[in-house]
This record gives sequence, C-alpha cells and structure tokens, in this order.
Amino acid sequence: MSGTRTLVSPAVLARPRGRAVYWTVFTGVVLLFALAFLFPVCWMVTGAMKSPDEVARTPPDLLPDRWSTSGWTDAWELMQLPTHLWNTVVQAAGAWLFQLVFCTAAAYALSRLRPAFGNLILGGILATLMVPAQALVVPKYLVVADLPLVHTSLLNDPLAIWLPAVANAFNLYLLKRFFDQLPRDVLQAAEIDGAGRLRILWSIVLPMSRPVLGVVSIFALVAVWQDFLWPLMVFSDTDKQPIGVALVQLSQNVQLTVLIAAMVIASIPMVALFLVFQRHIIAGIGAGGTKG
Repeated sequence: MSGTRTLVSPAVLARPRGRAVYWTVFTGVVLLFALAFLFPVCWMVTGAMKSPDEVARTPPDLLPDRWSTSGWTDAWELMQLPTHLWNTVVQAAGAWLFQLVFCTAAAYALSRLRPAFGNLILGGILATLMVPAQALVVPKYLVVADLPLVHTSLLNDPLAIWLPAVANAFNLYLLKRFFDQLPRDVLQAAEIDGAGRLRILWSIVLPMSRPVLGVVSIFALVAVWQDFLWPLMVFSDTDKQPIGVALVQLSQNVQLTVLIAAMVIASIPMVALFLVFQRHIIAGIGAGGTKG
C-alpha cells in the first residue's frame, strides 16, 4: 500500500533543519495570505477614524494622526443607518425564510417522493443556472411590477425581494444532494413505525440536515445583503431601500470618512454572522461531499 506523496518527504521533516525550513515557509505563506485579506479591512476601519485630509493623503497612512469617532456618529445619523439596516434585515430574513421553506420542500419532494418527471423537472431547474443573472432582471421586473393573475404591483414591497429569492436552483440542488445521501435505513424504520411523509421530514430529515441548512441560510442571507442592482430597481422609495443601495444613493453629500464608517457598520452583521456560525458553515460544506 503506497503512502501519500507530498511536497516534503517524511524523511526531510524528521530532520531538525528540514522541520525548521518547513515551518518557516508555512508560517510566512500563512502570514502573507492573512495580510492580503486583512489589510483592506484594517485600512477601512482606521480610515473611518481619520480626517478627510488624511484619507486623501498620498501615500496613505495606515494609522490616523488623531483618532476620532465623529465619522461613526455622523454616519449613523446623517445616512439614516438604523432605518436602512432594518430594511435590509427584514428583506434578508424574509428571503431566508422563504428559501428555507420552499427550497427544502421542493428538494425533499424531488429526493424522497420521486414525482413523475422528477428528473426532467430537476434538469429544467438546473438549466436556469446557465442563464446569466443579468438576463433575468427585466423579466423579473415586469413580473413584480404587474403580478400575473392578481395584477398588483410589488414595487417598494419586501415581497419583491422575497419571492424571486425562492427560485434559487443552487440551494435547491444542494439540499437535494444532501437528502439523497441520508441513510435509507433510518427513513425506512420511520415508515415502518407509521410516520408519514411530513412527519419524517419534520422529525428526522430536518434534524439530520442542520449542517446543510446552515450553509443554505448563509448563502441566502449573504445574497440579499450584498445585492445591489435588484433592490435599486424595485425600491424607488429611499426610506425602504436596503443598506447597500442607500450607501450609494446618499454618498454624494457626505465626507469620505463618513462613507467609510457607514460601510464598516454595514459589513459588521455579515462578519459577526460568519464568526458565530463558522463551524456550521464548514461542517455543511463538508457534509455535501460525504455519503450516508
């Protein structure tokens, strides 16, 4: 049975000099990658505490001459961040809930109920991943501007964000693949005990699917939080716009330090969400590649 081949052989790592060189190179590479990713974040945080002249200085300074929090308070008040953050939370939470309910139900039906023409339906859903998102903007706008059958407009309404978010082929496929890998013995034992389809979904499938549900939740929340074009089109009312659109709309009349502070505040919820749920995210991504 052949061993695993690596860039550095075990014989080299067994020597003190080889170990020292290996860990030096490894530490240097990790630090370089960390610096490349964290430097823009550090500059953005410190930039919010500089004066406008310091931000525009060439070459730029990493740390401000005088630390000031006026940019943060001005951003909170002048750019109406509480209102726009709440709008974003409402839109992201609704899109997350709709996706979790309808994508889970559709994936469970395609995976376990085996409907007629299920593979054909799944193929049609996955085919939408080949269509550029920009090509769907105009048809989606025409639909929400005059909803078929009921003939009502969803413009300036959170439903204009929630309903299109449900049609997420990637999340549906991710859930279906995970459901396909669940142990059949457990599900068959539940059927023998008299559990119906909905009871199996609620009591067995969903508890076993917490890792992938966490990943889908992160994808759903981040997609709405960072979206710009679609909310810009459907929310003409400034008071109902999410934070991403509002920052651009209000950036013309504020100082650069205030805008930088507003961007930092807008990014805090997503960073905090990742830090809290990073274990679930990693577990969910790994769960998609395992077989039950």
